[in-house]
Amino acid sequence: MEKLWICDLGLLPYADALALQTRVREARQADEIPDTLLLLEHPAVYTRGRRATAAELPLGESFYAAQGIEIIDTDRGGRVTYHGPGQLVGYPIMRIGDIIGYLRTMERAISAALRGEGIETQACGERPTGVWTAADAKIASIGVHVSRRVTTHGFAVNVDNDLEPFEWIVPCGLEGVRITSIARETGRDRNLDGFRERMAARFALEFAREATAIDTEALAGALAAPVGG
Repeated sequence: MEKLWICDLGLLPYADALALQTRVREARQADEIPDTLLLLEHPAVYTRGRRATAAELPLGESFYAAQGIEIIDTDRGGRVTYHGPGQLVGYPIMRIGDIIGYLRTMERAISAALRGEGIETQACGERPTGVWTAADAKIASIGVHVSRRVTTHGFAVNVDNDLEPFEWIVPCGLEGVRITSIARETGRDRNLDGFRERMAARFALEFAREATAIDTEALAGALAAPVGG
């Protein structure tokens, strides 16, 4: 069974995470490291994917700046979304073949982790990629980029993060979509650490990988460069 390194980065600014993904991707493309899953949180930020439009940020950049929310353009697929503390973000840096199969396996992993929290989900179907609750609310977003068969970017699951910033945009380009979180669906506070462990285990299982925890120092050693801002 192939290995999957899993590294918990804690709270990391989005720009630093982008730079780190590039370094990890290059190492993976060179077969210097195995497939790697980076798990982290971001300070408040809106990210725009390759298909995003100005209409998805209708209140204007000065409004978002006043709320302390950065806006960053990315090379991932998808539209505009929000990241903030209390949301679990996962960046799988993996060598893949079939992109659709990769996305569907990621959706299954997220859905399985959510079932462990008592939340039932539904298949994506004709919807944009992501994970939706049985009650038709979006609880997780997915957007990826593939270069020389190695992925960057990934998924974001709303655990106990503030959901109001989603109301100030057109999330994922979907007018009127309801965004939810584990905390909202279950009616109880949810410890992010516990869900992080569940998500990592389900991800490794769905992708048939042997999960191996690696700390930031070990990852930095493998990359021969510091990790983090």
